[in-house]
Amino acid sequence: MNLQKIGQLAFVVVASLSVYAFVAAAKEGENRRSCSALCALRPNYAAFERKAPDFELPNLSGGKLRLSSLRGKTVILNFWSKSCPPCLEEMPSLAKLGHAIAKNPKVVLITITTDESAEDAKNTLKSLLADDVPFEVLLDPEGKVVADVFGSKLYPETWIIDAEGVIRARVDGARDWGSRSVLDFVESLNAPLTCPIDFHKGQPSGSARGLCEDMGHR
Repeated sequence: MNLQKIGQLAFVVVASLSVYAFVAAAKEGENRRSCSALCALRPNYAAFERKAPDFELPNLSGGKLRLSSLRGKTVILNFWSKSCPPCLEEMPSLAKLGHAIAKNPKVVLITITTDESAEDAKNTLKSLLADDVPFEVLLDPEGKVVADVFGSKLYPETWIIDAEGVIRARVDGARDWGSRSVLDFVESLNAPLTCPIDFHKGQPSGSARGLCEDMGHR
């Protein structure tokens, strides 16, 4: 092989490596953009393979709401009870989240209480939020939806369901729902980019799982 051919081959190799490095860097940058909100939220569960089970429950006004009627919107679904201190502690931040998304027609916040009656729920909410309750409240006193359908035993528990009805995240325990990271994650569900990271038992998994630690979310 003469020197000219060696030079040409070397050029091809260097060019190929440069293209590979560029594509890899672009892919990592895309993953960082699409995963940053999920990593910051750090849910107990996050994936794409489960559809939310449908249900219908009465609300505080005496009407009924079916989950599937909200298809086309991102649904933030929170389970609570007056006998759950962490539920009561996070309620003001849920109200803050409700106000933050109030002008976004693509997002809705729904809570389900397992308290015995609408009167119980109203009294609890009044003591916590006065008359400012910026979200729908559904009643499930026998736990037929919360426990039997969703399998929830401990509250609070919050499910984030995308516009296609897919469960994208579940958070166990109280959180500051008024934080920017929650809004960023909810907004990220409407973007075409998808994050290649899942969460199981609060730990990231998948080929890009190291990004969460790289971005300072542990």
